[in-house]
Amino acid sequence: MDADQHNREIHENLRLWERKPELQAEYARFYRLIAQRLEGIPAGPVLECGSGIGNLKSVLPDAITSDLFPNPWLDRQENIYALTCADASLGGVVLFDVFHHLQYPGAALRELQRVLSPGGRVVIFDPAAGVLGRLVIGLFHHEPLALSEQITWDPPADFDPASSTYYAAQGNAWRIFGGDAYRSKLSAWTCRAPTYCPALPWLLTGGFRGPSLAPAAVRPVAEGVEYLLGLAPRLFASRMLVVLEKPRRQG
Repeated sequence: MDADQHNREIHENLRLWERKPELQAEYARFYRLIAQRLEGIPAGPVLECGSGIGNLKSVLPDAITSDLFPNPWLDRQENIYALTCADASLGGVVLFDVFHHLQYPGAALRELQRVLSPGGRVVIFDPAAGVLGRLVIGLFHHEPLALSEQITWDPPADFDPASSTYYAAQGNAWRIFGGDAYRSKLSAWTCRAPTYCPALPWLLTGGFRGPSLAPAAVRPVAEGVEYLLGLAPRLFASRMLVVLEKPRRQG
């Protein structure tokens, strides 16, 4: 599948977004969690890679929004494997529902390490494969969890970032950041323990394409159940938040 599939989905998401205020509210909650993880970063811009329809600005108005595709609501066009940013020029980078689209996560993380200032952070918000993630995302989302598929950390020698194809493996963040198997590959980073979210109210919105299963009157009940599920957040997770910090001193 060609990479333009991403752009087709972006435009479809924009059309659907305006019809789902309950989804907008859940995304705002997620964006606030991300903003909290960016507190205390070094001076410098915050870049969002893969901004899609560009809603991060609703909480972080000064963030630079970008995507692989030029769209009029975004600040710039960027390829995460070959960013136009100067070395050590950014205070933070946000990847919201982007990490699972990275066919070569090692190459992307090296590029982010290059552009971040010492002490800068990457904040990743991605699907998780706890009970709710496996049941709802795994069964009803069009992108696979791919929990048993091989992760290709590095691209081939002749890799051309401009020739990226459509890739999706929604379980990759869970596998890479949620256990020890990839810890050695993350040695260039200071990794905080992931934050796991059952995110039941978000699941009940149906996302962009599914039907909403929780009218406003039911929301307090969903939030109460969310609180109970949150007593074992990793077990029931459908979302996870990862923070990687570039060490202030290298070597």
